[in-house]
Amino acid sequence: MKLDHIAIVVKDLEEAVATYSRKLGVPLESRQRVEHEGVEIAIMSLDNTRIELLHPLENNSGAANFLEKRGEGLHHICLEVDNIEALIQSLQIAGLKLIGTKPRRGYKGNKAIFVHPASTNGVLIEFYEK
Repeated sequence: MKLDHIAIVVKDLEEAVATYSRKLGVPLESRQRVEHEGVEIAIMSLDNTRIELLHPLENNSGAANFLEKRGEGLHHICLEVDNIEALIQSLQIAGLKLIGTKPRRGYKGNKAIFVHPASTNGVLIEFYEK
């Protein structure tokens, strides 16, 4: 298991990309609309991980709800795993509350599952299989 990315929800994606790329020197890797999640993301590359800037496209998306309740900031951390189905079973056995029961398609179509923040000290955790 390794850290894949840290996601930050932002109000203005253009402004956030400018801050991270021009002011902090973090290169922009790619941008993508994830329609089924109602977000646009900008992936910023670091040597050992990525930062995912996450902007809601719809007022009823999870990211929009998060932004309204908590404002801009850390949305989730994502850990890469080799076998998401086996991980889901172990998370359920451990009694962790999952968001959904089956993996969903995330960035680049990879399988992903989220653990509810109530089970992980207030932090939303995504597990990702490449």
